[in-house]
Amino acid sequence: MPPRVAIVGGGSAGHVLPALPVIDALVAEGSTVLFIGTHSGLEQELVSGAPCEYVGISAGKLRRYVSLENAVDVFRIIRGILQAFGVLRRFRADVVFSKGGFVSFPVAFAAWCLRIPIVAHESDLTTGLANRLVLPFAKTLCTSFAGTSAEASGLKVVHTGTPLRDVIRNGDAAQGRKLLGLTDHDPLIVVTGGSLGADGLNQAVVANLVELTAIGHVFHVCGKDKMSGTQQDRYTEVEYVSEGWGDILAAADVVISRAGANALFELVALQKKNILIPLPKRASRGDQIDNAAYADAHGWSVVLREEALSAEILTEAIRELLNNGSRYVEKMRAEPNPNSTNAIVTEIHDVAR
Repeated sequence: MPPRVAIVGGGSAGHVLPALPVIDALVAEGSTVLFIGTHSGLEQELVSGAPCEYVGISAGKLRRYVSLENAVDVFRIIRGILQAFGVLRRFRADVVFSKGGFVSFPVAFAAWCLRIPIVAHESDLTTGLANRLVLPFAKTLCTSFAGTSAEASGLKVVHTGTPLRDVIRNGDAAQGRKLLGLTDHDPLIVVTGGSLGADGLNQAVVANLVELTAIGHVFHVCGKDKMSGTQQDRYTEVEYVSEGWGDILAAADVVISRAGANALFELVALQKKNILIPLPKRASRGDQIDNAAYADAHGWSVVLREEALSAEILTEAIRELLNNGSRYVEKMRAEPNPNSTNAIVTEIHDVAR
């Protein structure tokens, strides 16, 4: 009998979107799926078209620094654990798939107390704080990067890769150019900082628009509430793309991106010439810097530091990729392209048994 699977993830699109192909695959084989996220609205919006029920619970942010908010969030986490107990018992979950984000800890702890096995997935090269708290309760950790390791007693680590949605894999370049009103001869530069946006990257792009638009059309995904309102020929800015993103990526000649793992593996799978500008250490735990260094070492990407960005450096990198970027494409083409969704579903089944 197919297992009843509770999936948890949230905080950003990167903790939700890779779960969508897993949901589709589980439901297609007869499983009943429940998605648990926060009350923020982001997760529920992203999951709205998936064949599963959605439930929101309380989640406290787990900070790496001293803050009075930490004390308040302890109570939010306790409330989330109690809510997760009720949700998992009502749903009668056979297994939990944890995709990460701070909402995952209350669910993982409640599942462990209820003796429900857990499969976790880590997108980044190094394990994030939320997953480090989840792993002591998990049976299996699935990883996007082959080099990811984790120290937890009795934990099975499996390199599965990152599940990619069909809309990404099956994008239509001609449709993407039509959507943006571009000719076949106009280079398309796509800039994306992820679902939450990237202030430093956004500012660098807007500050250097004259130079960038001299090369081609710039399609800029700014993030929610982060559009600049700039009006310029050959420049389009949007908050987020919900429809047609796969087509736009397929049409892109160069993609400028943060170095989040999901974005990186989409670019590798599509063999897109790309420039990674990782989130600086001062604003993160350094996971994007590690991801970008991995991509650089494997010859997939040009990596630039946000602190050193200038019009000259950025335009030179774009022109170099447009004119001589075939070696990056060849490196990406040589990478194995595993069926990550099936690999994760297999682990879910094994743990559920």
